[in-house]
Amino acid sequence: MNKEVRIFQTPYKLADEFAAQIVKMIKGSAEKMTPYTIALSGGTTPEILFKILGEKYVGTIPWNFIHFFWVDERCVPPENSESNYGMTNRTLLSKIDIPSGNIHRIIGEAVPEKEAERYSWEISINTEKRDGLPMFDLIILGLGEDGHTASIFPGHLEYFESEKVCIVASHPVTGQKRISISGKVINNASKVVFLVTGNKKRTVVEKMFKKDPASLNYPAAHVVPVYGSLSWFLDKAAGEDI
Repeated sequence: MNKEVRIFQTPYKLADEFAAQIVKMIKGSAEKMTPYTIALSGGTTPEILFKILGEKYVGTIPWNFIHFFWVDERCVPPENSESNYGMTNRTLLSKIDIPSGNIHRIIGEAVPEKEAERYSWEISINTEKRDGLPMFDLIILGLGEDGHTASIFPGHLEYFESEKVCIVASHPVTGQKRISISGKVINNASKVVFLVTGNKKRTVVEKMFKKDPASLNYPAAHVVPVYGSLSWFLDKAAGEDI
C-alpha cells in the first residue's frame, strides 16, 4: 500500500488541490473511455470541494464518465439538512451536466435494512469487481473526533470483516440509523483519500499517526487498502502534531 500525507494551510487550499487531482484522474479515465467511480462523503471539507468542482471545473470535466456513489447516508429524505446527497446536490450535482443514471444515491427515506440490500445491488452492478467485492476508483473519507469513518463507529470493527457491501449502523449518541459501505469495500478501492480539517481532529490524527495503542479502537485506523493507495489531506490545524 502506498501512503501519501499532505498538509495545507487552510481547508480551501486543501480542497482546491484535491479538486485538481480529481480532474486529472477523471480525464485520464475518460481518455481510456472507461467510467470513473467515486464514493463521496458528507461534511464541511467535502462541501468546499464540491463547490470548487461545481464552480471552477463545471465546463472542463467529462462528467458523463463519472459515476457518483455515497460512502454513507443518514436515514433522512434528501431535502433534510443532514442528507449527504442533499448537500452534494446543492453544491455540485445541480450545477453540472451529468446523466441522471450516473448518480447513485442512497435512498435515505427508505426502510434502512431494505435500502442497504438494494444499494449493495446497485453498487455491485455498476462497479468492477476485485476479490469478489466492488472496486471503486476513488473513495473519499472523513474522520470523526471519535475516530469513526464512513458510518463505522468505535465498537463496531466487525464491519471491517463483514462480507456485506453495505451495512446499517446506528449513531452511538443519537441512535440515528445510517447506511454505510463496509470496511472491506473501502479497503478494496484503488484509491482512498481522507480529507481532515480542524483543530477538533488534531488529537485523533496524532494518535493514529504516532500509533498510540488507543488508536486501534478507531475504525479509521483500519482503513488499509489491500491493493490501492491511501492519501491523507490535512489542514494545518488537524495535522500540526504529526
